[in-house]
Amino acid sequence: MNKSFPWIQSRSGNPSGPSPFSELNQPLLVTAEDLETYYYGPDFPFPEQWQLHMYQTSGTSSGRRKRIYYSDADEAAYLSIKEEVFRAILQGNSYRSALSDMGTGHAEATALAVFRGLGMEADSISFRLPVEQHLEKLSAMKPEVLYTMPSILDRIIKASGDPSSYGIKQVILVGEIASPGWIQRTAQQLRIPADRITDTYGSIEVGTIAYYSYAHDRYIVTEGLWAEGIDTEELGEDLQPLPEGEQVLVLTSSVREAFPVVRYVTYDVVRDLRPILVDGCLRQSFKSLVRRIGPDLKHGEKISIYDIENVVYAHAGKAGLAVEVAGNTLRLHIDSEELSPALMKQIGHEVEGRIPELGEMIRSGILGEIQVLRGHGPANGNRSSAVKGKRIWYS
Repeated sequence: MNKSFPWIQSRSGNPSGPSPFSELNQPLLVTAEDLETYYYGPDFPFPEQWQLHMYQTSGTSSGRRKRIYYSDADEAAYLSIKEEVFRAILQGNSYRSALSDMGTGHAEATALAVFRGLGMEADSISFRLPVEQHLEKLSAMKPEVLYTMPSILDRIIKASGDPSSYGIKQVILVGEIASPGWIQRTAQQLRIPADRITDTYGSIEVGTIAYYSYAHDRYIVTEGLWAEGIDTEELGEDLQPLPEGEQVLVLTSSVREAFPVVRYVTYDVVRDLRPILVDGCLRQSFKSLVRRIGPDLKHGEKISIYDIENVVYAHAGKAGLAVEVAGNTLRLHIDSEELSPALMKQIGHEVEGRIPELGEMIRSGILGEIQVLRGHGPANGNRSSAVKGKRIWYS
């Protein structure tokens, strides 16, 4: 890791020390600002001879899309860990068929290999196709296992006459936070037990981070990761203090090569982080994912608040902006006298177009449109987070 990212060693408490992982020489946190400085820049952050896989996601404050790299060893570890997670979720059930109905990115690109590694017949459907063709695929294939995102599953259920007719027996989720209430409602609509809808948690930077275990009533952190929790004060980014029992998740990986997962700040808030015994081994776990406090949001695809601001302020430079995440809906509240209905519609389309894959998902109907509303925003929202003065509300 030091050879790939020498700046990590230079930023440790003792740069000349033998190892950044000793208790006396602990590395500093790797924050979003650090990544913009050292990793997301315009230059390739590795020696030219490195052969790497590249994935793109939302933008940075500079306007560039983030480029995330995986080595061949990273790819192999990712597949192995994900296969073990899916095996734990499926609990030895003899499911024979699986459909991946995802957006884009690493999870989508590797899903078929993982299911086939488990001996299952697997297929996928492109996010570019209209939602009607997703329903036709489900009707024709009748997959026992569906791998998808909460936002996409919402659209499928809404467009279906009887979603239980697809014969789905198990749902594996990734993407937006899936609350227990949402899972219970969705299980009723699919006519399956609630414990047959299992949430997984990951990121394109790290890979699969954790999965929900009904046996332990907690999320279990995957092999190869060590999780720690910090208070927002340690980040020094004008973030509001967290309630007791909540912490910002920080990760260190023993397997990731081409991304600096060394006290990497996820900007995800978790509740009750602590180790527990799982099959006789001590594993880190947490009770629930609460929300994000960083500059990125999840609406089908990851989108940065910087992308949103660049569009809004190009049309209404003096506007007030509040971003609201309400379940699987993303709302932009814009307070400006310059807004007309036509301009509000244009802003929505331009924000969707900042991430091309996001725009395609919305046009195909498998993801809801971004809502642009006039006004100050949800002043009575349940939770908010300040990201260097930028407001994100969770309702």
